[in-house]
Amino acid sequence: MKWTREKIDRVYRIFRKNYALVPLEAYKNDPYKTLISTLLSARTKDEVTYLASEKLFAKANNIFELAKLNVFEIEKLIYPVGFYKTKAKNLKTLASKIINEHKGKIPSTKDKLVELPGVGSKTANLVLNRAFAKPAIAVDTHVHKIANMLGWVNTKTPAQTEKALHEFIPKRYWSETNKLFVSIGRQYKTKNKILSFLKENSLIN
Repeated sequence: MKWTREKIDRVYRIFRKNYALVPLEAYKNDPYKTLISTLLSARTKDEVTYLASEKLFAKANNIFELAKLNVFEIEKLIYPVGFYKTKAKNLKTLASKIINEHKGKIPSTKDKLVELPGVGSKTANLVLNRAFAKPAIAVDTHVHKIANMLGWVNTKTPAQTEKALHEFIPKRYWSETNKLFVSIGRQYKTKNKILSFLKENSLIN
């Protein structure tokens, strides 16, 4: 299929129509909660991440309160997210770094975000996207998989997909790509189900 601007527009219209809330979208517009919950979400289901985030935020509702917790306290609050011990250490260091180097404010540029412990390109882009309304494409497994199924990219890794999508997708769609693609991926959990959805909506042949 040759992807024209109109056909790309149609994908986003259909994905919007079928959107179901992604749990961590609840924290959008809050840079602190967006950053922390996204960092916790790596290798963890959103529902588990959301519950762990709520436990943590009940105890530490801002970066200064987080900095007061010790690593063991953070571990207990965020368990059972994946790699919770490593993430607890990262959160403790991250809190100190943000307070000492950024006066307690969450950085609003990708360069500064990826300097924080445990923060990679996907997390940085999601924070820019959700919390600061800056155009960025956050590529997780859902975005990577569905973009390849659509034939928008032919890539092996999320990093390759991010680069390719920046060149393929009109900039006005960058900020909603993760939200919409993750929602579809969460609803249609297997490759075959996603392919069926795409075919039923005439998005692929």
